[in-house]
Amino acid sequence: MILSATLLTSMALAAMPGDSCSSAALASAKHPGKNIVETAVSAGSFNTLAAALKAADLVDALQGDGPFTVFAPTDDAFAKLPEGQLANLLKPENKHLLQSILTYHVVPGTLEAKDVVRTSAAASLNGQRIDFATTDAGVTVDRATVVKTDIRCSNGIIHVIDSVILPSTMNVVETAIEAGSFKTLAAALGAAQLVEALQGEGPFTVFAPTDEAFARLPEGTVESLLEPENREKLAAILKFHVVSGRVYSDAVTSKHELGTLQGQELSAQLRDGKVFIGGARVVKADIDTSNGVIHVIDSVLLPE
Repeated sequence: MILSATLLTSMALAAMPGDSCSSAALASAKHPGKNIVETAVSAGSFNTLAAALKAADLVDALQGDGPFTVFAPTDDAFAKLPEGQLANLLKPENKHLLQSILTYHVVPGTLEAKDVVRTSAAASLNGQRIDFATTDAGVTVDRATVVKTDIRCSNGIIHVIDSVILPSTMNVVETAIEAGSFKTLAAALGAAQLVEALQGEGPFTVFAPTDEAFARLPEGTVESLLEPENREKLAAILKFHVVSGRVYSDAVTSKHELGTLQGQELSAQLRDGKVFIGGARVVKADIDTSNGVIHVIDSVLLPE
């Protein structure tokens, strides 16, 4: 959905009363001479962000050539976090988590306001996608509201948001267990000794059959596969549900054939607006995790 001309103009050009951006930031929007970090520091309303970037050792990265698009939370946005969470994130032992959160606010390339309102999502430097939504009330990034756009810098562009957006911190296996509808899949991963592999860095794309999907297999099939002597066969079936890399739903059908960790390929189709993978229907797509993405399917995929 594209914003009305009036709303676009107000977002891109006008600072609302009480706007979090200072005159320094506005000057930068007209005369971009400072990089992203310098612009944020000079604005005066991103002190927490600047401190977080320093604690995460990301200052030099965001002073690089880029270009980058940064969805920058204000000091007030950081203040909305639960009490003690920010102080905990700034501890040296949590640097990796802090890096993950901060890079989730950065998109490679230059994404102007007019681009944001014409797309539904973008891949962040974290690896996970951030979602955009546009209504007559304005634009949101995940659940944060964009309060100012198109602050131009020498190495990119800043859009100001009113909340800190948080990526998923659970891996593929943890996400499946937390959902509660993949108990059979979790048991199968354990029996096949694949849990540790799918908790690795990845990234992985997992086409995850629900408990109901496993229940549709012929009677006794699941019980047989869980037997220790069938571990290799079970592992092959499970690997047939996993693709290397993050492949989101919009890219699944464009690829048509997806190479699995098992070795064989999965065919992808779009029929009547619904995505099918290897004959199974995708009933829920694009569940982000810390090390990949999950698509929920309604049938168990069986390799040849």
